Amino acid sequence: MLRQVALGGAVFALCVAVHAWAMVVAIRVLGPRLARTGESAALVSTMVAVVCTLALAHLAEVGLWGVGMAVVGAVGPEEGPFYFAFVSYTTLGYGDVLAAREWRLLGPAAAMNGILLFGWSTAVIFHVLADTMRRARQ
Repeated sequence: MLRQVALGGAVFALCVAVHAWAMVVAIRVLGPRLARTGESAALVSTMVAVVCTLALAHLAEVGLWGVGMAVVGAVGPEEGPFYFAFVSYTTLGYGDVLAAREWRLLGPAAAMNGILLFGWSTAVIFHVLADTMRRARQ
């Protein structure tokens, strides 16, 4: 169990770091730069850029979980570690692929990570939306 917690904790922390960088890009780079183009154009271009940036971050985070699972053999290549990581991270949980018994905690850890980071993304999206609308009114 200690190996599962160590690997899950390491991947979890890496995903949080990736998401923190995506948040910095969304809030400090994309929002202010794109918000200068006029009210409607600013809102659309900023939100598309921010949401796509955060979606790419989530995809990278799923990739980190997939790599971690593949390295330890939690899910065999025939089942697809990336697929299992994606289904777990999004909390979709089809149940058609199961991790090896000694690595079963990785699925719930990926799900916990995903649900937290999706919530964080939602908060960032609304922050940038509000900030963009405020800037457009000035």
